[in-house]
Amino acid sequence: MTEQPTVQSPREPAAIASPAPEAYPVGLRELGAVSAMLLMFVASQLLAVLLVQPFTSAGVKGFEDPEDFTNGLWLIGTILLFTAIILFIAKMKREKFIQWIILGAVGMTLLYVFFPLLMHVPGFTRVGSFDEQVLAAIAIGLVPSVLLTWLLVKFPEWYVVDVVGVLVAAGGIAIFGTSFTPVTYLVVLFGTAIYDYISVYKTKHMLSLADSVLNYHLPIMLVVPKHLDYSFLQETGGLRKEADAPPSASVDTPAPTVKTKPRRDAMFLGLGDIVIPSIFALTALQVSGLAAAGAMLGTIAGFLFLMSFVLRGRPQAGLPSLNGGALLGFLVGFYVDKSTFVFWA
Repeated sequence: MTEQPTVQSPREPAAIASPAPEAYPVGLRELGAVSAMLLMFVASQLLAVLLVQPFTSAGVKGFEDPEDFTNGLWLIGTILLFTAIILFIAKMKREKFIQWIILGAVGMTLLYVFFPLLMHVPGFTRVGSFDEQVLAAIAIGLVPSVLLTWLLVKFPEWYVVDVVGVLVAAGGIAIFGTSFTPVTYLVVLFGTAIYDYISVYKTKHMLSLADSVLNYHLPIMLVVPKHLDYSFLQETGGLRKEADAPPSASVDTPAPTVKTKPRRDAMFLGLGDIVIPSIFALTALQVSGLAAAGAMLGTIAGFLFLMSFVLRGRPQAGLPSLNGGALLGFLVGFYVDKSTFVFWA
């Protein structure tokens, strides 16, 4: 899910004045924030490509058999179960547990990013047997992993969250990008797009989950401020209230109502919106380099299309646009390379 720019306030974000585009003028700050977010999106993808070889050599992958169609069902089931657990804990007013669960998952992912890289350091193969190399790499990799996780606990400012977010996204893409084929990943591509649409626009429980993430400043999103004095530490939730609030202005509302719209302070993009379509782009490397490049360009096109709606001021489901762009870009690239759309043969 992609979340709209919000108004930073010590209490609660202000209600949306109007869904009309005129209420949200797009200026240099908005364009700069979108550009910065796109750069981090692309950086996550490129870093994931660089991680494929170290991960493969270290045996790091999500599933053993990439051609097993049940892999996608297991991944979707895990996403649904994790979301249900987090929402249940939030409903029980035990949101502190959410913080520790997510921080633990982030710390573990960071370790999975660092230790395969350490095993590729020149001379590291002289440590001993392969198992001894793995243990040594894990022991050393714990240092940056624990340090970054500690920073997220003590000082979760937006630039710390963004650095960790790019690393975690790249790690997730690399781990699962080698665990699927383009064909077996289609169920995830379509399933998550449908789920994201329902959870944002229908049940809206994804907005409730996002509120918990914002309240505890958790590192499962990218945060791009629009001005240098912005602090993520002062950010609060309220996305569900904003989405549920009826428009307070219509096409007949006098102009002064629109002019009172407070300044937007930051833009947010969930890591799932980066990871899920980018995994498909990485799986495409197995069948065609041009198809993989096309899928990556397709995610960029989907991102820009998504931003045209995000800038209007309400939360948007990101995966329908991003997954759709990845699939269309893949098909174009595959056809240019193979002169056919049949990639499942």
